[in-house]
Amino acid sequence: MDIILLIIFAYLLGSIPSALWIGKLFYKTDVRQHGSGNLGATNTFRVLGKTAGLIVTIIDILKGTAAVLLVSLPYFSSTGMHPLFLGIVAVIGHMLPIFAGFKGGKAVATSGGVLLGYNWPIFIIVLLTFLIALKITKMVSLSSMIVALVGFLYCIIYYVWTGDFYLMIVVGLMGIFIFYRHRANIGRIKAGTEPKVKWL
Repeated sequence: MDIILLIIFAYLLGSIPSALWIGKLFYKTDVRQHGSGNLGATNTFRVLGKTAGLIVTIIDILKGTAAVLLVSLPYFSSTGMHPLFLGIVAVIGHMLPIFAGFKGGKAVATSGGVLLGYNWPIFIIVLLTFLIALKITKMVSLSSMIVALVGFLYCIIYYVWTGDFYLMIVVGLMGIFIFYRHRANIGRIKAGTEPKVKWL
């Protein structure tokens, strides 16, 4: 029963549609009706501005972190549940949120939050990689996919060093999610029509 509760809590954490709630509560705007229509930080930046975008990014990151840390709570510490499994559940919740008609974001920030909660040095590496890629390409989508690839390659090396098989598999799975959710962006990148950020 405790394991079921953990899974439910992780999914509900991931399902928090921060872009939708921040937009409606503070800006009287449904971000799904503007920009790309996506419930993610990138569209929030585009539609509502830097402040809202930053807040949504932080919340989405912390959703993944909180899910991973659920097993650290005294009540759940004896379940034996691997924290990365809960991280994946939270990522699925972000992509398919029950609070937003099962139509969510692309899970980049929440995936990063999973790494933050499980192994923060790796989170720093992927964050710096993202910022460098964004500075060079000016495209959030391409930078996100670069980070997914670099993160997986790094975790393969990390596996050789530490034997952390679960981390390698979970990061690989999150990378697959990210590439799949960006399939429309890939088409636009190839066509040269993918929007570029103007603030970096």
